[in-house]
Amino acid sequence: MTESQLKAASNKVLCTVSRIQPLTPTVQQVILTPKAPVEFKAGQYLQIYLSDSDKRPFSIACAPGFTFEGKPALELQIGGAVTDNYASQALAHLSDNTEVLVQVGLGEAYWREDSTNPIILLAGGTGFSYVHSIASAIANANLNRSVQLYWGLRNPQALYAAEELAAWQAQNPQYQLNLVVQEPDNNWQGRTGFVHQAVLDDHADLAAYDIYIAGPFAMVGVVRDAFLAKGAKREQMYADAFAWL
Repeated sequence: MTESQLKAASNKVLCTVSRIQPLTPTVQQVILTPKAPVEFKAGQYLQIYLSDSDKRPFSIACAPGFTFEGKPALELQIGGAVTDNYASQALAHLSDNTEVLVQVGLGEAYWREDSTNPIILLAGGTGFSYVHSIASAIANANLNRSVQLYWGLRNPQALYAAEELAAWQAQNPQYQLNLVVQEPDNNWQGRTGFVHQAVLDDHADLAAYDIYIAGPFAMVGVVRDAFLAKGAKREQMYADAFAWL
């Protein structure tokens, strides 16, 4: 085990469920307030203990240092569609309990703060919670470097955090936001199609970039192969899904 894995193994904490509120009809924001200090890196995830034998991983959506009502806190953005038992059961557990046990600081796809490479953040659906953590940390660091965020959405109604995204863009002239919708309505004026194709269309060569990816496993596998074919370096591509692909 790596040093970070060994540390995470003991990084369990009881948390108060401080807030559950909808971001969209199918995505819930969850705020957990740890009862003891915890450490994590932007881009890591936590596991919610539904029982001793049932642990559900979710990306931590906030940057380190996030607070809620003046206290250190953890933010999750959980897609809880009725057809998704995995997420909906976790949301039910959070709703039914005032306190939950979590394990924090998991995953190796965290933001490499010491790298000076330009950055591409790519998210499919609620994979946005992963890139939201990294983008928030970058914004907090006032990083003067190219950061390109690509977010693939099923439809325009799935968009949330629009004001925050606009604020990041206003703060950093090198920050670029690219929203890509698969099923546009008549009012959508932006890009359409698959989000990874937008990256391929925009870049002739991906060799220079640190690339952070989150989304369904099938999507991540397709993205990895397509980006490698476009010059991306495997050692500069980060996704927790890679451990299972």
